[in-house]
Amino acid sequence: MKDIKNIAILGAGESGVGAALLAQHKGYGVFVSDFGEIKPSFVDELTSNQLDFESGKHTESKILSADLIVKSPGIPEKTPIVQKAISQGTKVVSEIEFAGQFTDAKMVCITGSNGKTTTTLLIHHILKKAGLNVGVAGNIGESLARQVISDEHDIYVLELSSFQLDGMFDFKADIAILLNITPDHLDRYDYEMQNYIDSKFRITLNLTSSEWFIYNADDPLITAEINKRQINANFAPFSIKTTENMHGYINNNNQLIINLKPELIMSIHDLALKGKHNAQNALAAGIASKLLEIRNESVRESLQDFKNVEHRLEFVAKVNGIEFINDSKATNVNSTWYALESMENPVVWIVGGVDKGNDYDSLIPLVKDKVEAIICLGESNDKIIETFSGLVDKIVEVKSAFHAVNSGYELAKSGHVVLLSPACASFDLFESYEDRGKQFKSAVRAL
Repeated sequence: MKDIKNIAILGAGESGVGAALLAQHKGYGVFVSDFGEIKPSFVDELTSNQLDFESGKHTESKILSADLIVKSPGIPEKTPIVQKAISQGTKVVSEIEFAGQFTDAKMVCITGSNGKTTTTLLIHHILKKAGLNVGVAGNIGESLARQVISDEHDIYVLELSSFQLDGMFDFKADIAILLNITPDHLDRYDYEMQNYIDSKFRITLNLTSSEWFIYNADDPLITAEINKRQINANFAPFSIKTTENMHGYINNNNQLIINLKPELIMSIHDLALKGKHNAQNALAAGIASKLLEIRNESVRESLQDFKNVEHRLEFVAKVNGIEFINDSKATNVNSTWYALESMENPVVWIVGGVDKGNDYDSLIPLVKDKVEAIICLGESNDKIIETFSGLVDKIVEVKSAFHAVNSGYELAKSGHVVLLSPACASFDLFESYEDRGKQFKSAVRAL
């Protein structure tokens, strides 16, 4: 960074504004450019801090003359201004890469196609409850860059998406966690699964024998890829299928074991979060916590009293015997697979949105077994209808959360579950998966 004087920041959301404030704090010249509209709260913040910014356009001369570009994760690398910067030799990095160099705090980094947010918040909960000075950032909450300005934390727990990892080069985790890899965001990776796998494995960048790599040994893509790579870290695999050579596992007595001295043993029935996928999340979190020398009693207590994130298998209400569950955060097929797998009562399933190259075939057995009716909530539902026609009694199409909830209420019977688990992104009808989930909850409460 010693030769860098001016920094251009692309995107003025939480990530971009955080990076701008940090860059200004460190004495760099800063220019912020967002091709879309900037939220009023961020406009106020940029203005009050006298930062140079623009919205609705990219002024190429100002961006391409910068010594470094910090790109928000939502902006694809194929964007013309990014391609021009790369072609002229300007380094384009993520906010995490930029911010990471200004702190000596330990970094616990979590990625995976599913379970990232839950596992990140679970680890943060365990560490905070144990009295550690810990922050949470990345793909959740306040940006790392914003927090690094005052740098009050000794540890950061970071949820990292593939988009954030793509812009990381010199950053290094102290504990890197890879939960699973299933097809997601393939539209950003030329519909090539290997490109997406490579992106996820950037979590292992720069690891040495001083760091730890925690991974899901039940995931065939992960284990196959490990065998092809040279990863210079201490390995800590976990499994819910086997016990041999695992740092964390579930035994035949339904006990969760963290095999790090002193060994932690607890019943899976005592876990706050239910389902196989959450057992995996708990194993990853338990291993990470033990590596950070958290006492068994503290880890066990935190795994028992953790409350899950909003919009992830969130119980909303029971109306005339019909349960409504908000799983709006399920933006890919694998997340929805976990949701359907955990349902014990007949389901009216609300699905659809922006298809990211989805293959719904893996859901067919669960739909046959558990789903009574399907409500398509999206602009384009052809693939969903084609896949599931004939498997359920009724498929209807709606264009709002209000109509989805009301259709669900009409189609369901007492003892049924109306499950919003879209398997798709939300940007056709909603601002975000949070907006979709909130509209769903409002409509349920209006019944």
